[in-house]
Amino acid sequence: MQETPPSAPASEALPAEAQGNEEPSLPGFAPAPARPSGYRVLARKYRPSSFADLIGQDAMVRTLRNAFANNRIPQAWMLTGVRGVGKTTTARILARGLNYQLPDGSGTPTVDLERFGLHCEAIVEGNHIDVMEIDAASNNGVENVRQITDSVRYAPTSARYKVYIIDEVHMLSAGAFNAFLKTLEEPPPHVKFIFATTEIRKVPVTVLSRCQRFDLRRVDASTLVTHLARICKLEEVPVEDEALSLIARAAEGSVRDAMSLLDQAIAHGAGNVVAEDVRAMLGLADRARLLDLFEALMGGKANEALAGLRALYDVGSDPALVIADLADVAHLATRLKILPEAARDAALSEAERVRGLSFAERLSMPVLSRAWQILSRGLLEVQAAAKPIAAAEMLLIRLAYAANLPTPDEALKVLSPGAPGASATASSPASGGTAISGAFTAAGSPNSATSAGSISSPSARPPASLRVASSSPGSVGANALRREERAPEARATPVLHRFEDVIALAHEKRDLTLAYALERDVRLVTFERGRIEFEPSSAAKDDLAKSVARRLFEWTGERWLVAVSPSPGARSVGEMRDSERKSTLEAAKGEPLVQAILERFPGAEIVTVRDSLAAREEELEEPQEYPESFDDESFNPQSVEDGDPFEFLDDMSDE
Repeated sequence: MQETPPSAPASEALPAEAQGNEEPSLPGFAPAPARPSGYRVLARKYRPSSFADLIGQDAMVRTLRNAFANNRIPQAWMLTGVRGVGKTTTARILARGLNYQLPDGSGTPTVDLERFGLHCEAIVEGNHIDVMEIDAASNNGVENVRQITDSVRYAPTSARYKVYIIDEVHMLSAGAFNAFLKTLEEPPPHVKFIFATTEIRKVPVTVLSRCQRFDLRRVDASTLVTHLARICKLEEVPVEDEALSLIARAAEGSVRDAMSLLDQAIAHGAGNVVAEDVRAMLGLADRARLLDLFEALMGGKANEALAGLRALYDVGSDPALVIADLADVAHLATRLKILPEAARDAALSEAERVRGLSFAERLSMPVLSRAWQILSRGLLEVQAAAKPIAAAEMLLIRLAYAANLPTPDEALKVLSPGAPGASATASSPASGGTAISGAFTAAGSPNSATSAGSISSPSARPPASLRVASSSPGSVGANALRREERAPEARATPVLHRFEDVIALAHEKRDLTLAYALERDVRLVTFERGRIEFEPSSAAKDDLAKSVARRLFEWTGERWLVAVSPSPGARSVGEMRDSERKSTLEAAKGEPLVQAILERFPGAEIVTVRDSLAAREEELEEPQEYPESFDDESFNPQSVEDGDPFEFLDDMSDE
């Protein structure tokens, strides 16, 4: 009997048959049923009771099967994974397998639970006396753990093992974990522990090291779709495949979430599950409209994109979810471009499969990557905005304008009037109607600049000109490059004729670490255009050749073969420079004037030797400042000519 509403008389709460009167017309006084309906939600009704019913955890089942067959059963297991993947269910099935026993008394620990044994039903229902389930969230203290450690000494009442299932074990306090360690490491032979947690990082390593760990994986969408379809068949519920795909995608690998959503969808559709009802229930946008919206954005049609967003918003779609779904479409197209066989995924609808492959074929990788970055970053802005719809509209406008911006390679192609297809690209009209052809043919056109090798030599390029495209809505999808305003001449690709040119290029690019390594650690064996072989010094890094090749490709756009040669190489640039400097210093020491200076100043050293012509030029550029003592009358230039050339220094020191 249901509880009587406070405002209703007790007699009116009885069934109408017992009163002999008709059922009251007011909704609040509807008669209660004679007994409860006993309805169980699908997540509980179809909860797996054996390893054969468990989906998506084949690796764990295989390990347990081999462990039971070889009698290598550990004292504790740690089950971890996201919510709803079956941690507690697996713990119960594992407890059932440990205590599996047929009515005739036969049976050993096994994973093949073909029929119920003596203890199976009680364990599955969670009321077996020797299988204790403990919630660590509410029993997380030292006293609770002490009760467990005190009870493990007693033998099981009827089963083979006494099993402790501790759910959300990461909620135990630090003292409780410490109190558990000794018992967990050396429990009695009749005791087994099974831990379950969603926060494995919060479990101390001292506990993890005493357990056999299983990471329960998320169930992929195609497996979830098959599982949900089987349940709908058992429930005799008509369902659309697209509706199941939407539910599986929303569940994010959680079986329990998928079952709960299916239960809700059945109730929402009055026993009939259709995709439109599921979208309305989840607040999702129509997938066909979403694909149309993405195509409009990639075509640069901002007006159509805004109209599509407003239509989705008017029917109740959340702007943040629309942006997230658009990011999913960009991800799908990118994934299909790299992995076309992913189109066979059962979680994809036919429209997603066909149009996703079309997007992947027509859109270039830089365009898809840019769309993903704009959408994923813009999603945070929409979620944090005071008016999400306004933020979403601004985001779509930004994406529509950026959809057809050329990549660096394409920009260089447009800047070169002699390159194939450059004139067609540069002269395309800035109109929304022709924008889609320019956006979608960039990836498939054979003239598309997709590599550095396809760009004409910069040295042959005349200066190009640019014009910023009009910001009117009709010109959103047009190419932004126009030959009107003069643009700075593109920097020519460096031509490297000698190894010294490579070092100079490294200095120019401000990669001082690599420049130093090239000067000091590279003993050149062979240098040709596109090929360098060298003998590394003892101080050279192991990946020096790889670093040089990578940098040369970034700086020149050409592939260079850089290899370590077993042949001895010439002296490094640094060694030759040091040798030349040493020779210069030795030659300077032989000069009579220098020898006289060194004799006059014991301990003096020659630091550097400069060219006299260069020094003279510097003197002319920067006037020298002479000491005031040179203006003194004691300084006699004649003494320098007639006598000791350094006598005037003695006079100055005496003063």
